[in-house]
Amino acid sequence: MTIMTWQDYISSDPNICHGRACITGTRIMVSVVLDNLAEGHTPEEIVQNYPSLTIEAVKAVKLYEKEKLQSGFPFSRE
Repeated sequence: MTIMTWQDYISSDPNICHGRACITGTRIMVSVVLDNLAEGHTPEEIVQNYPSLTIEAVKAVKLYEKEKLQSGFPFSRE
């Protein structure tokens, strides 16, 4: 069994979305996924609305957020 890490799904490139964290291979910013989750959408609904995403990518966003908050990293809107 392979352990999922958010680094497998999230990246930042200064040439894509001004360097904001995005789902790798897309221009979908982490903040868009977090906004959808905050609005009460399920991961399945988010994937349905953004077909280039996977359930695993949405889970990776949750892990990314959790790690940022636990590390004391100042939270900024992506």
